[in-house]
Amino acid sequence: MVRRVASDLHSSALHWALGLAGLASLLLLWWLGIRLFGSVEGLSARFSPQATLLSLVELLGRAEVYEHIAVSLQRILVGLSLALLIGVPLGLLIGSYRHLEAATTPAFQFLRMISPLSWMPVVVMLMGVGDRPIYFLLAFAAVWPILLNTVAGVRQLDPRWLQLSRSLSATRWETLRRVILPGVLGHVLTGVRLAIGILWIVLVPCEMLGVSAGLGYFILDTRDRLAYSELMAMVVLIGVLGFTLDALARRLHRVVH
Repeated sequence: MVRRVASDLHSSALHWALGLAGLASLLLLWWLGIRLFGSVEGLSARFSPQATLLSLVELLGRAEVYEHIAVSLQRILVGLSLALLIGVPLGLLIGSYRHLEAATTPAFQFLRMISPLSWMPVVVMLMGVGDRPIYFLLAFAAVWPILLNTVAGVRQLDPRWLQLSRSLSATRWETLRRVILPGVLGHVLTGVRLAIGILWIVLVPCEMLGVSAGLGYFILDTRDRLAYSELMAMVVLIGVLGFTLDALARRLHRVVH
């Protein structure tokens, strides 16, 4: 037992050490890139890791940054919720009927291959500027991994459980609640994790659609103010927040499994 605990601790320590080494290598590549490819000396210094980290510390002491973070996270939550409300029921329905899957797969694959950002001009013309077009674009981007993973989860359900449910005269609602939903939950969470990664990538350009708050808006603001070290600090902050969201999604997936 003691050896097993020691082995687990050693494995965990090695995992963290390798992760920190990877981050250190990333910082080194960043510094080398600035040194090798920076053409303007004064401007290059503003993009350096040292200036960026100093600006990040300064930004984290300002209340307005947290307001922008809260707005962006709210948009992520709304977009993900809409994608779940559409993708999970539709995935359950499509996964249950072969003919429906055959009829919808070409259309869904066609729509899935269209970049959500290519819809931006159309959505702005139809909905105007503000939160509504952002919610639409985020939901459109996130619905596909959730939908497709839900369909895959239904397809991989053990038929014996469904037969047992029918033999016990369970209603459709009972079968859905007791058999199907628990069986596909892992696949849905995998879709959620993939959706969060896509949402975080799509969010920043979406927040350049004439809104007055959010991380994407703040990046444009730093560019207009020529505050380049703050701009790089926001890029790093966006990466940290995205990494945290993905870690939470991975943790939730492990807990469920």
